[in-house]
Amino acid sequence: MMLTKEKSRHDRFAMWGGVLFSLLFTVLIWALGSRLATIDHLPDAGASWYYWQLPEQTLAGRYTAWGFYFAHQLTIWGLIWYAQTYVKKYTDGLHRVNQIALAATAFFVFLHLVQTHIWYDGLAQDVSIFSSQWSVIIMLIWIIIMENQRRGVFFGQKLPFPKRVMQFARKYHGYYFAWAVIYTFWYHPMETTGGHLLGFFYTFLLLLQGTLFFTRIHVNKWWMFVQEIVVLAHGTIVAVVGGQRLWPMFMFGFAGIFIVTQMHGLGLKPIVKNVFYALYIGAVLLVYSNVEGGISRIHEITWIPITDYGVMIVMALVMWLLVKVGDWLPFGKEAPTAN
Repeated sequence: MMLTKEKSRHDRFAMWGGVLFSLLFTVLIWALGSRLATIDHLPDAGASWYYWQLPEQTLAGRYTAWGFYFAHQLTIWGLIWYAQTYVKKYTDGLHRVNQIALAATAFFVFLHLVQTHIWYDGLAQDVSIFSSQWSVIIMLIWIIIMENQRRGVFFGQKLPFPKRVMQFARKYHGYYFAWAVIYTFWYHPMETTGGHLLGFFYTFLLLLQGTLFFTRIHVNKWWMFVQEIVVLAHGTIVAVVGGQRLWPMFMFGFAGIFIVTQMHGLGLKPIVKNVFYALYIGAVLLVYSNVEGGISRIHEITWIPITDYGVMIVMALVMWLLVKVGDWLPFGKEAPTAN
């Protein structure tokens, strides 16, 4: 009995240990920031321009950024495949593959810090900033699809996604999520702006979640909720620090998804939900009564939710088409399983 109780704490211990590691490593990035102060940058050229890159790309910067990215990506993909093929069951402890994934992730986090301070450039020299942003946006929308059966999409109401679409979303989410997070992780150098620090902390949490597959903590509703809601703080802070007048759009757009979708999977009592409804409406009216342009801009709060839910429908259709194409292939008949 004592051994069982001790084992049952291992996945939670790994989660909390990973959160502590994420905090401390974010502090380390900040503490070493003075070493990057002499890096020259080209003038900011607008929303499509990524400021934090060298004026001229170096071969060493390109090869290390892409080489380390591919090594990181293939390592985690390989571990996910191994877990889906040979583990297949959830545990209150940690599988050996989880321990390897945690160690590998910590290694690549340290490697990225070293790479930044020697060669600086991430993947940004070769790919658009929008590819990094949308990789994570699609991941968050994928979560909405995957959680439809548990919490619904619109105020607790489920959408009638086909069963095979839900199976597809669950089986392959690990591969996509690993790509989205690791690609974004290597896109940015480990700079020390507020947006970078919060962004890397958020990325560390996502990387941590990606190592805890087939453990109970991986599907804990509160821990999963953290993976979704931190984007609210990150998006808002980046917009405020960047002097963007659209910062309320980010704050109330992501908060709107919490109100419409996310909070309905937390087991909250109706009175608590009503308090959140009131707080949201009150905050929207207060903020838009005091920003430039006033209440006439209040429609901005719908932009992110409309985009996310619209893309969600398109993604579900794409998943359905992929399932159908798979059925036509000789090796595509096996029903997907969740990880």
